[in-house]
Parts: sequence; C-alpha cells; structure tokens
Amino acid sequence: MRKIDKGTFIRTVLFFIAMTNQLLVAYGHVPLPLTEVEIGGAYTVGSTIVTAIVSVWAWWKNNYLSEKGQLQKKALQSQGLAKK
Repeated sequence: MRKIDKGTFIRTVLFFIAMTNQLLVAYGHVPLPLTEVEIGGAYTVGSTIVTAIVSVWAWWKNNYLSEKGQLQKKALQSQGLAKK
C-alpha cells in the first residue's frame, strides 16, 4: 500500500468535511443544533468561508504554482516521474 503524507491526508479530510457540510447546508440540513436565525446568518457565511479557504489551500498545494513548485515539476519531469 502506498503511504500518503500527512499534509495530503489532512487537506483531503478537511476538504471532504467542508464540502459535505456545504452540501448539507445547501439542501437545508444543518449538522449542528442551531436556531433558524443562526443557520440563516453566521453559520452559512462561516461555512462558505471555511469551504472556500480549504478548497483554495488544497488546490494550491496540489499544483505547481509557486516558483519552488515549478522547479519541483521540472525535477520530476527530468526523472520521468511527471508528465511533460
């Protein structure tokens, strides 16, 4: 079995939790016992912000966007470990 690094595992778990929560909120199911007022305001906004942050974080870490990332990609390609 392949070993997954801790950072990838954490980003993946947080992403799936955030997306599941966002889908539940979108369909009117809130996993926490909150009042209608709390759900309509702060919870929905907070949930959307957390989902956006986690999504951008996971996307950034899984792509070669920074200068260091571009160097990593070139090194992997030179070793035949990444597509050109």
